[in-house]
Amino acid sequence: MSLSPTTSTSNYDDQPSGKRRRTHSFTVAPNGGPRSEMASPQDPSSGLGMSPPATPAHIPKRGARACTNCRKGKNRCEGEAPCRRCQLSGAQCVFEKPEKKNVQALSTASVERLSRLEGQYLVMQSQMIGMQSSLDRILSAIQSQSQAMVHVQPPAYGPATSSRESPGMSEPVPRNRTFPPLPGFAPPPHKYATYGIVPSTAPSSDDESEDTLPRSSLNAPIEALQGLANAAAEAAAAPSASPPRMKKRKRAEPTPRNAFPHVVEKGLVSDTEARELYHIFFSGCHIFIPVFDPSYDTYDGLMERSPWTFDAILAVAAKIRSGTGPLIPAFYKCLEEAQGIARSSLFGPVVRKEAVQGMLLLAAWSTNGWLPSGHAMRMALDLGLHRALEKLADHGEKKRSEEEERNLVVSARIWLCLYWFDHQMSLGTGRPIVLRDESSIRHCRVLLSHPMASPTDVRLISQVELIAQKTQIYETLSPLNGQVNHNTLSFIRRANIALDKWWADCDELHRQTMDEEALPRKILVGELHYAKLWLVCVALRGVSWDKMPFEQRELAFQAKDAASNCLSNLLDSPTYRAALRYAVHDTLVMAAFSGLFLLKMANLFPAELDLGAISVQVEQLAQLLSDVAAERYALTLRIMLANLRRKVGLAAAAAAAAAGMGGGPGPQNAHMPTTTGGPGDVPPGMPGGGGGAPFIDPSIAGPAPPFTVEEVGPWAHDQRMFNPQAIPLWLQEQSLTDLGLPVNGSDGIFLQMGGQNGWMGDFPQMPEAW
Repeated sequence: MSLSPTTSTSNYDDQPSGKRRRTHSFTVAPNGGPRSEMASPQDPSSGLGMSPPATPAHIPKRGARACTNCRKGKNRCEGEAPCRRCQLSGAQCVFEKPEKKNVQALSTASVERLSRLEGQYLVMQSQMIGMQSSLDRILSAIQSQSQAMVHVQPPAYGPATSSRESPGMSEPVPRNRTFPPLPGFAPPPHKYATYGIVPSTAPSSDDESEDTLPRSSLNAPIEALQGLANAAAEAAAAPSASPPRMKKRKRAEPTPRNAFPHVVEKGLVSDTEARELYHIFFSGCHIFIPVFDPSYDTYDGLMERSPWTFDAILAVAAKIRSGTGPLIPAFYKCLEEAQGIARSSLFGPVVRKEAVQGMLLLAAWSTNGWLPSGHAMRMALDLGLHRALEKLADHGEKKRSEEEERNLVVSARIWLCLYWFDHQMSLGTGRPIVLRDESSIRHCRVLLSHPMASPTDVRLISQVELIAQKTQIYETLSPLNGQVNHNTLSFIRRANIALDKWWADCDELHRQTMDEEALPRKILVGELHYAKLWLVCVALRGVSWDKMPFEQRELAFQAKDAASNCLSNLLDSPTYRAALRYAVHDTLVMAAFSGLFLLKMANLFPAELDLGAISVQVEQLAQLLSDVAAERYALTLRIMLANLRRKVGLAAAAAAAAAGMGGGPGPQNAHMPTTTGGPGDVPPGMPGGGGGAPFIDPSIAGPAPPFTVEEVGPWAHDQRMFNPQAIPLWLQEQSLTDLGLPVNGSDGIFLQMGGQNGWMGDFPQMPEAW
């Protein structure tokens, strides 16, 4: 501060033009009228043309018009030091130094928010410019297309005319290319929120105060931090007159209504046919994928809760109903609707747990189930289904309503089935296991003692416990790459003991409500034998039979016994054979791989195995697979069986053994080998062997003759199936000495005959597998 005003008596010409100010205030003119200060006295635009007054008096700027005493008393001041009031009162007259009137400083949060808004504005501006240019291009393309259609009207999907076809034309002919619409539905307009599936892992929400972080947020740190950041930004932008007040946590969002209608509502399938298909599904499919409770998942209940799952169930049942004949129209309609809703879930929020069931069904009955099963896993994690078992096992939680209890039971069942299926897909296809959270299945047996347990829950629990053991086996043996030593043999023995114990415990659970011929118990026995076969195949991966020591050779014969027992369990059970039409891809692989392993063992050790019995057993399996429209696996077995018969000359002998008559003498019949020996012994029909059909070395005999209808069925003349590129490497002659599983699992074993939509049967002339 100073003792005099900061105005000077110099002319305005001495002040820089940038310092001049225009104000809207009014002062009193000498004549008593108001005078505007909008224009400077020297401003020519004012039209006054007046020179500045001769008196040195100067109207001060706004900051120096009144002294501090007059300002405090809100009195009018003369604006000159000393003013009359200060003189009369004897006070010191002080004028404050005028300061530049700057814009009020913004807080850091406001500056950051302003910067973000500016950045968003620039992004929106660039997007609008891009949209405008895109719209211009679209408009010009439509205009040119409409003009071209006046002169040229080519077919919609016909081949485009190339300029090379018209060399005499100097200009290219305008082409009208139309494309089919993209498949799928648009995502439903649901907002991303927690819809109350499994909202929290806390024992009780009463012990969480409003100023603490919710325990459920500990499992979702990104969401929690985002919420805290939003709250901090709002608090910084608001005036800080009072301390910030923490808001109470919002309740779970109510589940919105279904965005898509089901096939019955759309009129694609009649209600009568839909009920028949629903009955087909729950006649056996729910045993192979135990994710439903027939008493709760009724026809009307599923139709109302989830059109997605309802359509998927009807699609599976329609495929089963079609059998080996042409696929019925209901299959394509239901599958198109179910897959369309599934595609819409890729970029939209998941609002109900039944959606996971629908995606799981589409994955289980598809030959390309790896991708949809991964999406189902992400959907389940997004809904919090992995926390359902933990909450269900926590008996100290506050009392839940019947609806909440049912919600937890269904969520736990879906998660367990999805956990088993995803691990099975990883082990079966040689892909890495994505989910490794064993804690989410720790309390799986709690589901068995629950009052709302389903009859198929006992099978579900056995599957989850078996896949846990198989995962441990795979992670232990897979890095060894076929190096079988003393420690490996000890581990395999312990693993076999553990598998036997698993079967005994689970069979005891099944025995409480089922007899010995019940389908779940037959499936359980088959899975035990296949697990032992799979155990040896993982250990022998990459091992060649001609370099196989005694210990590995014993393992191979143990696996042969397991494969034979697996097939006998299936073929000797009328219940299991009848239910194979409902089976999923994994069950068909289990049976078909057992047959292929027996054929490989017959190729490697023909003098030590009953080739006739193996041939008959595999032929029965191939015919059974053909009867249930699993032609992919049946054709693979027939190709390898035909190669074996050609190799050792057993075609007539196997046919006679199948009829129970034995092979008779004749130029076309081959006698069964009766000698014993090691893998290096030469059986009859082989080079140096006695009797049987003459052996022809394929390296000098040229290409093998084509397969006949008697060998492989009606597909013998289909060049797509029998060209060298279509036969998997694991089945070819140079890989017959490899007893281990291929790196890519079942994808490297069976013929690839899947359709474009991931389901078998797209070729009308071939009733393939799922």
